[in-house]
Amino acid sequence: MIQTSNNDGRVADAVRKHWADHVLPRSVRPYARLARLERPIGWWLLLLPGWWAIAMAQTASGGGMPNLWYLVLFLVGAVVMRGAGCTFNDIVDRGFDAAVARTRSRPIPSGQVSVGQAKTFMIALSLTGFLVLIQFNWFAVGLGVLSLATVAIYPFMKRFTYWPQVFLGIAFNWGALLGWAAVRGQIELPAILMYLGGISWTLAYDTIYAHQDKEDDLAIGIKSTALKFGAATPKWLAMFFALTFILLFASGFSAGAGVIFYTGLAGAALHAAWQLTRLDVDDPDVCLMLFRSNRNFGLIVFGGIVLDSLMKASP
Repeated sequence: MIQTSNNDGRVADAVRKHWADHVLPRSVRPYARLARLERPIGWWLLLLPGWWAIAMAQTASGGGMPNLWYLVLFLVGAVVMRGAGCTFNDIVDRGFDAAVARTRSRPIPSGQVSVGQAKTFMIALSLTGFLVLIQFNWFAVGLGVLSLATVAIYPFMKRFTYWPQVFLGIAFNWGALLGWAAVRGQIELPAILMYLGGISWTLAYDTIYAHQDKEDDLAIGIKSTALKFGAATPKWLAMFFALTFILLFASGFSAGAGVIFYTGLAGAALHAAWQLTRLDVDDPDVCLMLFRSNRNFGLIVFGGIVLDSLMKASP
């Protein structure tokens, strides 16, 4: 039976006054929270590498507007599969979530949703994601099915390694491979370089995110790059962002991108520099704000790729 807490079940780090916590029927809201609808940054970060790849594959194919239908399909797929992955993560981590101040308000540890209900919801989301996936070519379908292994592994990594963010990056940036395969029907060097660049980007933004929970994580035995890097975090983040740019630059170069793409990449570099100047690893509110700002970082990169592709196709 679903129960609501004194704060109407809202999760601690949700976007304030988000429509999912106010517009949806009360009986549906716990499931929206399981899917993280009121925390949209997650699906943005899952979506953007796929959008990058779709646009860059268009550049490699002669330029022009990226396939809008594919962009829409990736948007739907990112929302539902992020929801399925987060539900699986919450099922696996329900004991840890109950012990951490920021996460104990999540639907399972707070009693809003039972484990059985969460499993049923996860299956429904996964089936929806599969319906989206089969709209693409069969190579892309097979690649998408393979991604489930990365999603299944990630929640357990924080128990064994201080580098769970690597495994998150492997899972969250799979869209770079999938988006390229959807357009080109194969995996080529630009997609691999973009995928690796996305993993490095994930190491940067999720290390920032992990600093919110470092004291609780230390107390209950959970590992993260935030705990590993400690006070040296800014130097590591600078290295991860620099590696991101090098790999994205190489991806664009190998795909035949032009000056507008590199200009967009320079804009993203300025955004990363801004993040580093604002960083305070001991202020959870600042860490959350900077983590969320990576949506804008990703959109800057995407905008540069799209504009460059459009210019390449111009007579």
